[in-house]
Amino acid sequence: MSTRRPAVRALPVPGLEAAFEVEARLGALEDHGVTRAGHRRVVPIVGGRVTGLFEADILPGGADWQVVRPDGAIEIDTRYSARTADGGHVYIRTFGVRSGRPEVLDALLRGEAVDPSEYYFRLGVRLETSVPTLAVLEQCVFVASAVREADRVRYTAYRVT
Repeated sequence: MSTRRPAVRALPVPGLEAAFEVEARLGALEDHGVTRAGHRRVVPIVGGRVTGLFEADILPGGADWQVVRPDGAIEIDTRYSARTADGGHVYIRTFGVRSGRPEVLDALLRGEAVDPSEYYFRLGVRLETSVPTLAVLEQCVFVASAVREADRVRYTAYRVT
């Protein structure tokens, strides 16, 4: 009986590959106050555009169901749909966090322009689709770096290689 172990192979180191960009237009913030989940806010998604690996228009009807944590950080939980030019649908879900100094987060809440280097806004992105040519998107992990503007959120999603 051999006690030799098989050679250990190095695990692949993930990389990032730019995949698509999203510009989601936002409606007025709805402050639900403090609920059992925490300070709940809902921000409607009223439209926008996806460009890059796939092209699609963001449909109205989605939202960001936020929870403002006691430390001021905002837990992001978005769900929305986009439609391709040929009528196919892509369901987009993001989860993440936006954090920064209280005065920076307050400025963003007021719709003021803030340098993205002043706050942290990162997302995980999941996609679902029944479009055969886009099915490969469901087999990938995406992460994103985002920017909050007065009436929109913009982010670049990267495929983890």
